Amino acid sequence: MKAIVNALIYEQQSFIDNSVILFDKTIQKILSRSEYDVLKQTHQIEEIDGKGKSVIPGFIDIHIHGACGCDVMDGNYESIKKIADGVVRTGTTAFLATTMTMSQERIDTALATTRDFIKQQTEKHDNNQAAGAQILGVHLEGPFINPIFKGAQSESHIQKPTDSWIRPNMDIVKMITYAPEMDHNFEFAKALSGTDIVLSIGHSGGDFELALNAYNEGVRHVTHCFNAMTGLHHRKPGIVGAILTKPFTMDIISDGIHVHPGFIGAFIKQKGVDQTILITDAMRAALMPEGEYDLGGQKVFVKDNSCRLEDGTLAGSVLTTGQALKNMVEFSDLPLASIIDMLTINPAKLLKIDHSMGSLEVGKLSNMVLLDEANNISSVYIKGICHYGGK
Repeated sequence: MKAIVNALIYEQQSFIDNSVILFDKTIQKILSRSEYDVLKQTHQIEEIDGKGKSVIPGFIDIHIHGACGCDVMDGNYESIKKIADGVVRTGTTAFLATTMTMSQERIDTALATTRDFIKQQTEKHDNNQAAGAQILGVHLEGPFINPIFKGAQSESHIQKPTDSWIRPNMDIVKMITYAPEMDHNFEFAKALSGTDIVLSIGHSGGDFELALNAYNEGVRHVTHCFNAMTGLHHRKPGIVGAILTKPFTMDIISDGIHVHPGFIGAFIKQKGVDQTILITDAMRAALMPEGEYDLGGQKVFVKDNSCRLEDGTLAGSVLTTGQALKNMVEFSDLPLASIIDMLTINPAKLLKIDHSMGSLEVGKLSNMVLLDEANNISSVYIKGICHYGGK
């Protein structure tokens, strides 16, 4: 058993002083310092000095394509491993491997490879071996999208929504970003009703009324709010207007490029912190130098933290979860606790895994991040094993 002492413990939107978190693969107890001093007299405990840092839940990224020069669509074990290993140092302890609109063969390969990786990663974690950020499953961004709002996706491989090849992959697919206007009579949404797959509006030209109807058909989330969708106008409220009208959950990219930094905090306040998730939408250039890369088979030019196709279209980001937190501290007057929740418990609730992660509670996985006073990532633990930083 291990214990982090001399640290602030994040519990229920508060930072608790003079407390100790006791853990192995899961969190065993959160004790007062006096209770811990009594306990350690009769138990063998590996003590970790938190040095005044804050212990918070590990970040969960529900939308990441790649990092460290690798992409989920590379379709090989080595690339996924580099992503999982690399993002740990940014505070990400779990994520959805996110695909692109490419050929069916490439998507099938990415699904199969991710499935195999998860199996091997789980075995390593179960044997107390460091195995990188935990992959929770796959987020299909497309191919069921609107070609007019395709963004950096490939138009030649866009499909009409069908559950025919989704059904055999229900074990691995956890989220699908799609354009509901491409879904005739919401047949696709109805076919997935009652499953645990999150259907999300994105890369969509749907209007306000269509978005409201989609909500009523069980489509309850919106992907990278404002980007690749109809915007807010007082006579044509669009998808963004529907977000404010219905209790959709939404995710948003806080890199200061995809949404204006002076506006993002105000909009989140209107929408509600508890219904907002911060994502990276990171591509293979994340944690890499500036230069030329590719995304979905298209050239991407990375400069000044911006990723763009040759025609200037935004193409993902190089944002990290750790930087997303720091950006929101800088861009908004939202409390740090609210920002932490948008990276932890909120995505856990969306994916219905909040019983096992997303907060520091007894019985949940010991996926934890230590932040210093400047909100830099100091240490990262996954299932109780230190993957980055201290012990």
